[in-house]
Amino acid sequence: MNREDDNYEHQEDIQNDAIIGKVFKGSLFLLIAILGVALVIWIYLRPEDQEEILIERSSAQLATTVQEPSSKLPDTPFRALTNLPEFEQFNGATGEKLLPETMGTGVAIFFYDEDDYPDLLFVNSAPWPHSSNSAKTPTQKLFRNVDGTRFIDITREAGLDQTFYGQGVAVGDVDNDGDSDLFFTAVGSNRLFLNENGVYKDVSKTWAVGGDPKAWSSGAGFFDMDNDGDLDLFVCQYVVWSREIDLVQNYTLNGTDRAYGPPTGFEGTHCSLYRNDGSHFTDISEEAGIHQFNPATGTPLGKALAVTFCDVDKDGLLDILVANDTVQNFLFQNLGNGQFMEVGVLAGIAFDGMGASTGAMGIDAGTVLDGDSLGISIANFANEATSLYAQQPVDPWLFSDVANQLGVGSPSRLHLSFGVFFFDMDLDGRFDLLQANESSKDQILFVEMPDDQTGDLSVPIAGRAASYGDFDLDGDPDVALTQVSGPPRVLYNDQNSGNHWIGFRLQGTQSNRDAIGCRVDIKYDDGAQSASVMPTRSYLSQVDPRLRFGLGPRNRIESATIHWPSGQIQTLDALEINRYHRVVEPD
Repeated sequence: MNREDDNYEHQEDIQNDAIIGKVFKGSLFLLIAILGVALVIWIYLRPEDQEEILIERSSAQLATTVQEPSSKLPDTPFRALTNLPEFEQFNGATGEKLLPETMGTGVAIFFYDEDDYPDLLFVNSAPWPHSSNSAKTPTQKLFRNVDGTRFIDITREAGLDQTFYGQGVAVGDVDNDGDSDLFFTAVGSNRLFLNENGVYKDVSKTWAVGGDPKAWSSGAGFFDMDNDGDLDLFVCQYVVWSREIDLVQNYTLNGTDRAYGPPTGFEGTHCSLYRNDGSHFTDISEEAGIHQFNPATGTPLGKALAVTFCDVDKDGLLDILVANDTVQNFLFQNLGNGQFMEVGVLAGIAFDGMGASTGAMGIDAGTVLDGDSLGISIANFANEATSLYAQQPVDPWLFSDVANQLGVGSPSRLHLSFGVFFFDMDLDGRFDLLQANESSKDQILFVEMPDDQTGDLSVPIAGRAASYGDFDLDGDPDVALTQVSGPPRVLYNDQNSGNHWIGFRLQGTQSNRDAIGCRVDIKYDDGAQSASVMPTRSYLSQVDPRLRFGLGPRNRIESATIHWPSGQIQTLDALEINRYHRVVEPD
């Protein structure tokens, strides 16, 4: 029996277990709902008033303190940058209503020139070869951050005036030479550009990462899967697509005019994993366990749009989280030695709380819930609540969707959402949640923020990618958003809470130079926080690689412990707050 047969039977067993599990969970949820109603009645009818309600979720073995929203949420006005150089996303639409035209493109906040100010890269698409727009030459766009308040267009001088149907972007120092290289996904061949003294050179062929020229790649990210000090590459593949396949579907909303269709009409495909071998990449997707098959049809299962990485069980190895559109999400457990096992169903993140697949778009993960537990957020299609999976204390490989319990479910259900990420917008030490929505206001927080308290962030756009970074070095996170066939929005965070913060910009020596996967734990008098360097988040995008911790009113920290991917542990104390600290891994 070959590997595909083994994989088929394994997936069939998992699918059967999942069906049984869904039936069991349905009965269990009914029982829990009855008990929950009784609990709520008991809480609210008893004479004692409470400011806090502790809900014990026995089925998930999760204890989360749910607080009533304060009477006044913090004012967090976001101010749109008006002097951004000209750029408008071009999707190539000519009226044929081709699916890639709806997906938008990514954004990266990263350090192009290694100064203190993070720069901006916007991915662009291109005309279709068959169209009358083929004479147009829209390109990728790189804007250099001059002083925290001004950006200048350096696309041409940086060698990125390249035209192709781009989708997402990944940033990382592939050759460990001290500068940031760029990988672009596309409808068609992907591109890898190495940074050579500030000029990007296309090395896709020599590094063997162009992929199938007929494929449609979406999200991508660099990570060090084996902690050997160089960055490996994971690439999401969306669906099997061509213009001919799309036109045959003949989607319509009124019976006459052609409309954009859903991904359900297209076959799934496999994601790709490339191992960095020093001067080129080697595709190890199949042997590493990345290829997943539909147990009913034997065809590729995935329809991947977004990826992020995190160390789920803190064994020192980065695991892979993949958001799949209309099919189950993936969680690849890193077994070491270049091997992964897909455990999404068993871990509880493959489906939503009702056991259904969702139109998953963007994804993020981090230690954002009570204590040191991991939270995973996935932005979904309209009429599907944003998912928020909480790691259970009994088993790091077990999660439960708590979106409704924590206030995310209801306000997010009506929105078609793409980009999503956790960030501490007001530096109070608690992570907030932002999602980019189409033709609606953007969402912040587990309690939905009113329009009059978020400034220009509430202006409607056809939102797609979302990223964050500190452009002006004041400690609070600013935001960049993209939209379909429109200009991006760069929004400065003008919150004035007076809260303190501390930041870290890390550089590996034995570890990969970008310190991707490096975890920092900070301690202060009344608590602690933990975060990991992970630029790959949200949807088709990359965030500022620096780590920032909101401290609230605290004016000091006791210590910062850095867990380098190489295994080294470095502890720092007496660190000044309200500034960034550059830390190089000890040799």
